[in-house]
Amino acid sequence: MRPSTEPARARWRAVRAIIARDTQTVAKEVNADINVTPLVDVVLVLLIIFMVVTPLLASGVAVDLPRTQHHSRKPDDGRDIVVSVTAEGRWYLGARQLGGLPELRRAVLQEKTKFPEKSVYLKADARAAFGELRRALDVLRGAGVNEVILGTEALEKAKALEGDRGGRP
Repeated sequence: MRPSTEPARARWRAVRAIIARDTQTVAKEVNADINVTPLVDVVLVLLIIFMVVTPLLASGVAVDLPRTQHHSRKPDDGRDIVVSVTAEGRWYLGARQLGGLPELRRAVLQEKTKFPEKSVYLKADARAAFGELRRALDVLRGAGVNEVILGTEALEKAKALEGDRGGRP
């Protein structure tokens, strides 16, 4: 019986040797370091997305706000009714252009019925006529708006801009 068991033992030794060799090579190939490259890629993509989307979050139409020394910041929480007037005298509620002050009154009344806790944020271009703003304040008061926030820009920023332009307005 001796000769018949010897080939079986030789086969088992060969199998054990293969298994031992494979486990040694697998153990040598395992790398325990964390690969941060995919994490950095994802973070950079998110950063670019936020940089592109953030300017779009500002409500209303872009206007050149008047510059004041006593400027107080109020974060845009998206809960204000944003009314904008351009230098050309065009009126906007949010991003929607209005036909004039009567339409402004209707639109503000409609917004106030939906969301009574909202206040009105009035953004007027620095070159807009003051008479238009005064009439808009009268219309807003007639629409039952008790709080109107006037949008301004800090004077320090204006001085820095003038320095960049070489003193030109």
